[in-house]
Amino acid sequence: MTETATPPHVLVIDDEPNIRDLVQAALRFHGFGVSTAQSGSEGLAAARSRRPDLIVLDVLLPDISGFDVCRQLREGGDDVPVIYLTARDTPSDTVTGLSLGGDDYVTKPFSVEALVARIRALLRRARRQETPPATADGQAEDGVLRFADLELDERSWTVRRAGEPLELSPTEFRLLAYLMNNAGQVLTRAQLLENVWGWDYAGQSQIVETYVSYLRRKLDPLGPPLIHTQRGVGYALRSQDPA
Repeated sequence: MTETATPPHVLVIDDEPNIRDLVQAALRFHGFGVSTAQSGSEGLAAARSRRPDLIVLDVLLPDISGFDVCRQLREGGDDVPVIYLTARDTPSDTVTGLSLGGDDYVTKPFSVEALVARIRALLRRARRQETPPATADGQAEDGVLRFADLELDERSWTVRRAGEPLELSPTEFRLLAYLMNNAGQVLTRAQLLENVWGWDYAGQSQIVETYVSYLRRKLDPLGPPLIHTQRGVGYALRSQDPA
């Protein structure tokens, strides 16, 4: 999607009128075009007729689940970015939804501003998808990122280190994928906030440190440290920390 005078169009599929209206009002305030649907079947019809740039999709719908909606879209060849919006936040639900082709997962109750930031970030990523990948270690082949003994599959949302599967949250997964896509580079906290969380400011940089810590706890027991701190700057994914 290129930058034009036409604003991005978001389809909101949710059976709760107050949430539909709230999200619709917030998106219109921020300059998005918006259409809504209150059931899975209505949402599928709207997705096929309106061709939105992104879908905000509730999981618990009255007729068919949001998971089924996403699966039918993907089976029909529609790769529109999908953000799940749901009260169900168990790891199994998250893995199921993302492995079916969803791109992000926001749990209720939620901050409208945070949802708008996620939408903007996902649309930016969608615009960059056609950029040819670099050939350095850490880049993707067929949706799989590899660095040292790490392997991250962006299609199935799975991660392995030294052959051992790791269970990551959606945010941990996005953070690791961004680090792997930029392996060897020192990434500032502001860069990470913008590209992983979709925030255009550095006022919440402590969240980066928190999630880097989460990743280290899961990665480091399986091998040498890979995420290194550049004091006063940010973080880099390297096979060893230079002296």
